[in-house]
Amino acid sequence: MKAVEFESILAPGGQIALPPEVAKEIPPGEQLRVLLMWEPSDTEMASWRAMGSERFEAAYAPEDDVYNCLIDDPSVR
Repeated sequence: MKAVEFESILAPGGQIALPPEVAKEIPPGEQLRVLLMWEPSDTEMASWRAMGSERFEAAYAPEDDVYNCLIDDPSVR
């Protein structure tokens, strides 16, 4: 399998333009495998982080805080 990398944009109709030099490398009717990658917006990433923190913290009960106190207590060592 050959691979080529290029940058493009998603048109309003949901189409991605191939650069002409890439398009002429691919024979007509050739089977393609497409992988799309993009950088999520800062807002989207902030939402994911907030949701992840919320789910992580939900697993701990207030009683679990006793372990945090023991970590810093020199008499336990």
